[in-house]
Amino acid sequence: MSVLKKTLLTTMVLVASLNAGEVLATVNNTPIKKEDINQVLQKQGISFDKLPKEQQKKLVDKLIERELLVDVAKKAGIEKDEEYKKTLENYKKDLLIKVWMDKTYKRALISDSEANKYYQDNKDSYKVPEKVHARHILVKTEDEAKKIIDELKNLKGQELNKKFIELAKSKSTGPSGKNGGDLGYFTKGQMVKPFSDAAFALKKGEITTKPVKTQFGYHIILVEDKKPAGVAPFKDVKSQIVAKMRQEQFAKAVKDAIDKQKESAKITNTLNSGK
Repeated sequence: MSVLKKTLLTTMVLVASLNAGEVLATVNNTPIKKEDINQVLQKQGISFDKLPKEQQKKLVDKLIERELLVDVAKKAGIEKDEEYKKTLENYKKDLLIKVWMDKTYKRALISDSEANKYYQDNKDSYKVPEKVHARHILVKTEDEAKKIIDELKNLKGQELNKKFIELAKSKSTGPSGKNGGDLGYFTKGQMVKPFSDAAFALKKGEITTKPVKTQFGYHIILVEDKKPAGVAPFKDVKSQIVAKMRQEQFAKAVKDAIDKQKESAKITNTLNSGK
């Protein structure tokens, strides 16, 4: 056999195996293909191949049952049933609108310059409050808290941070203890008032010199960073702005299409006829 014939045969076998691999099951010669399943699954952001084997089997079994029920309905003459025909026509109308709207939305594109202009014109909408990034150590008694403060009060910078994290992991009773007491960034309203007041009164790199009492116990607080109130930078809100502008552009396109169609459409509405 020539090299060319061998290559062609290998290609044909490979293509045939790939096509065969796409068919997961058949019901009365009707194939259930992976690509068809993936079209449905993609709306949920997953693919068939990423599902656990047991879930794959259950999904294919459900689709087999669906095809069997289709056959049952056909044999029962449902395709000729008037209720089926009316419902099908309504489904077709809904599908027409959905596909048209999907395509219309995809055409709603917002450039970076358009988004930036919207941001500049609406900066007041993107104000952010003051935030602090803090760690804390939570203990049950005031004496425990004072002892920890004594261990920390003469430390500065990285040395303070390192020791604070170490003590938080070994002594804090709060759930954040395992993470070195890290609470991330928060605003004034996100924490109980005594804790919030103490944290926002500190400067970056400072700890509380007295235990802070709340209903949870006694806290020692370290402020790692502070962000003043201001306007969120464009890069942080760009995706939010683009989504909003696309939705507005899409809504306008739908309204314009309806208004234009009204101009040439013959419409009668008995509820608005004044009778």
